[in-house]
Amino acid sequence: MARVASVGLRTRRLRAGLSALGIAIGIAAMVAVLGLSSSSQAGLLAEIDRLGTNLLTVKNGQTVFGKPAKLPDAAPGMIARIGAVNSVAYTGGTDVSVYRSPLIPRVQTSALSVAATSLNLPAAVGTTVARGAFLDAATATQPVAVLGSAAAQRLGISRVFIGERIWLDGQWFYVAGILNPAALASEVDSAVLVGFPAAQQFLRFDGHPTTVYVRARTSSVAAVHDVLAATANPEAPNEVDVSRPSDALVARAKAKNAFSGLFIGLGAVSLLVGGVGVANVMVIAVLERRSEIGLRRALGATRGQIRIQFLGESMLLAVMGGVVGVVAGVAATAVYASSKSWAVVIPAAAWSGGIGSAILIGAVAGLMPAVRASRMPPTVALRTA
Repeated sequence: MARVASVGLRTRRLRAGLSALGIAIGIAAMVAVLGLSSSSQAGLLAEIDRLGTNLLTVKNGQTVFGKPAKLPDAAPGMIARIGAVNSVAYTGGTDVSVYRSPLIPRVQTSALSVAATSLNLPAAVGTTVARGAFLDAATATQPVAVLGSAAAQRLGISRVFIGERIWLDGQWFYVAGILNPAALASEVDSAVLVGFPAAQQFLRFDGHPTTVYVRARTSSVAAVHDVLAATANPEAPNEVDVSRPSDALVARAKAKNAFSGLFIGLGAVSLLVGGVGVANVMVIAVLERRSEIGLRRALGATRGQIRIQFLGESMLLAVMGGVVGVVAGVAATAVYASSKSWAVVIPAAAWSGGIGSAILIGAVAGLMPAVRASRMPPTVALRTA
């Protein structure tokens, strides 16, 4: 039966190929969307696991009058005394803007911020130094700065060499290093970091921390979260904002699945168009092959055999497109995921659903032409051929 059903496809290869192409495009789109979504989610979750889910941030909130509150100077030290806390790092925001040189107009700040930092910040936020070195006890007291990854890019600095400097608050600061991106602390990426002593001496910094990064024991994150506000500012815990950065990344991973539904819908539209194309080809095939139908009926073929022949041809055409589509979707997923260093994840529902959809569309698209062919009387078929 498969050999008989493939006669029409083998004799009209170009038409069959173009018809199967519509099915293949729809299936490839659906498989690629599901595969890329799953691979992206797996990559993001792997990144979260690498960075850890035990990072908490404490930031200054607002007073009851809507003005920015201040964290006490002793907030980092008080937080460090919590038993389940492993490490504490902190930064303090300033009102200073940074420029590549004094010739840059003051309005062109590139949305960069300048912050004072403790010396253990990279380890706390899960980043490393890409170029140069981070601040130490000596450079933290001098006009020396370290650039976040985005800050370095916007300032046009891609490497660190002796004498490299930037313009802060009317004076030169030397660049000691550049950080890698910090996925759990995006505000660090767009910041220029200086030591607390240097910020107080050269930038008129008041010394109050604005963000405290807390690494807690994984088993005690929730308990630490509950007491951070009261510990950081016992007199006004309502003026403290506590968050868990990894929650935002998890939410982003889940949001990717929501957007996948839209692209799957677009793939389904392509699949529907491909099904209409298959139905059109089968209708034309019935009209063109009336002599074949009449001859087979005259030689004893039953209506059921004619119906199965054309229905099998339609399903075979759709399955061919489905297989090609699945292969193309898997290949696209593998290439893109590999370029992003993600694990290649192809859900079973993607390829099995693709093949199943192709079979279903082939059956539905070929049903009406097959029934029409089986109902054609042999004498009429031979006479009109």
